[in-house]
Amino acid sequence: MAGAIASRMSFSSLKRKQPKTFTVRIVTMDAEMEFNCEMKWKGKDLFDLVCRTLGLRETWFFGLQYTIKDTVAWLKMDKKVLDHDVSKEEPVTFHFLAKFYPENAEEELVQEITQHLFFLQVKKQILDEKIYCPPEASVLLASYAVQAKYGDYDPSVHKRGFLAQEELLPKRVINLYQMTPEMWEERITAWYAEHRGRARDEAEMEYLKIAQDLEMYGVNYFAIRNKKGTELLLGVDALGLHIYDPENRLTPKISFPWNEIRNISYSDKEFTIKPLDKKIDVFKFNSSKLRVNKLILQLCIGNHDLFMRRRKADSLEVQQMKAQAREEKARKQMERQRLAREKQMREEAERTRDELERRLLQMKEEATMANEALMRSEETADLLAEKAQITEEEAKLLAQKAAEAEQEMQRIKATAIRTEEEKRLMEQKVLEAEVLALKMAEESERRAKEADQLKQDLQEAREAERRAKQKLLEITTKPTYPPMNPIPAPLPPDMPSFNLIGDSLSFDFKDTDMKRLSMEIEKEKVEYMEKSKHLQEQLNELKTEIEALKLKERETALDILHNENSDRGGTSSKHNTIKKPQAQGRRPICI
Repeated sequence: MAGAIASRMSFSSLKRKQPKTFTVRIVTMDAEMEFNCEMKWKGKDLFDLVCRTLGLRETWFFGLQYTIKDTVAWLKMDKKVLDHDVSKEEPVTFHFLAKFYPENAEEELVQEITQHLFFLQVKKQILDEKIYCPPEASVLLASYAVQAKYGDYDPSVHKRGFLAQEELLPKRVINLYQMTPEMWEERITAWYAEHRGRARDEAEMEYLKIAQDLEMYGVNYFAIRNKKGTELLLGVDALGLHIYDPENRLTPKISFPWNEIRNISYSDKEFTIKPLDKKIDVFKFNSSKLRVNKLILQLCIGNHDLFMRRRKADSLEVQQMKAQAREEKARKQMERQRLAREKQMREEAERTRDELERRLLQMKEEATMANEALMRSEETADLLAEKAQITEEEAKLLAQKAAEAEQEMQRIKATAIRTEEEKRLMEQKVLEAEVLALKMAEESERRAKEADQLKQDLQEAREAERRAKQKLLEITTKPTYPPMNPIPAPLPPDMPSFNLIGDSLSFDFKDTDMKRLSMEIEKEKVEYMEKSKHLQEQLNELKTEIEALKLKERETALDILHNENSDRGGTSSKHNTIKKPQAQGRRPICI
């Protein structure tokens, strides 16, 4: 009895100790995950779990986003998950997204997973037209997206229409021109073919390097009113705060770089920006909701912290990640070089095999032709021999007939003395016999000559037959494969390879290897500058080419603004665009 009571108490105690949980769904740019979270978990607990699951270490760029009454909000790290104003219906859904953007993607984004998540998010924003992208740049970005997904261009695989189901261009760009999907695919494929040799991470990084110069890249826009009640837009990004006209999200009217802002604060619904230069007026504005003010302040604090962090020495963690990334990049580069060499050797072996097969087929054809020629020569020799024999018999017969004619002529001459008439008749017959005898002699001589000629032809035919037999013997005894340097044939993919690159995947990077890698990187930088110039020429060429197909009446306000800025030469780089209003920021603000 006592044992049963103790057992029930132990079970009750175990049941009480089990924490209560709820289900959370995390939506990333390319996947969905579900977790069981404890009721007491804070935002940081859930966020760390997601980052560990993804293998993400550059956590400072990301956050968990949710929506409150059509307003975007981010999960706070120090607050319990369920204390947020989220739906209590399970599973509770959050979106794992980039909250802050880097100033320079190539320098700041270290991990490949970080680059991939940024690539997917920026690509979606461009396709959804949340980031304005000119048509010619859209085609170039689409070509890098295709390279990232499909790898190197192969005409035998990537045939016409292979991009028919892909969403690669903003609908605004497609509707702006009188171009069919096939015409767009042709232009995208032309650039895609030039990206041969780029791995997925390299293609995605090239995409981000182009996208980060777009005017609306990384900018969070908020509707505000200044103290005069004028409706404006506030833009928050990695470089600072920007004030826009609601009709022009491309070019800010004025900008406040982070290093020129002394203080940012808000009270109730009023937001205050105090410039570092006291000669510049304080800028105040109001937003529609207190929740929006809090979001603006969060983004300001986070972007300013990252702005200051970039201008300091890298932390030990970042240094370690960059070192690992460099080693990984070097390893991948060596692996790609090895695969390229193997591919080249395989292609050379296949070409050699094809050449040998072609030569073997050619030799077989030559042997067949020689056999046929030999058979024809033998048949001709037999015919000539038979014809020579017949001609010889005919000559003998003609000679016999000529002798008989001569005898007949002598007999006629002997009896010609009988009478004059008989004499005359006999003379006529003699004359005829002489003509006939002459003709018979000539025919006999001609037939004799023809027999001699046929004997000579027979001898030549037998000589040709002898040469044909000798040539056939040479062809059949010739070596099938010519001597050549042995080329190691590639191993089939299902056969184990031994000692191909060592017993393990570890690499011993010597100083000379690292120096060579550094020199290659410097060389790549120089080549990149040259390619950038070539790329700009290509963009201008494409823009000129499709300009004639543009439907002017379908241009949006952003298209018109972008074209005006391009005509003024002010949109070559986002950083250049922002620097111009910064100079205006030193004058009193009158917005």
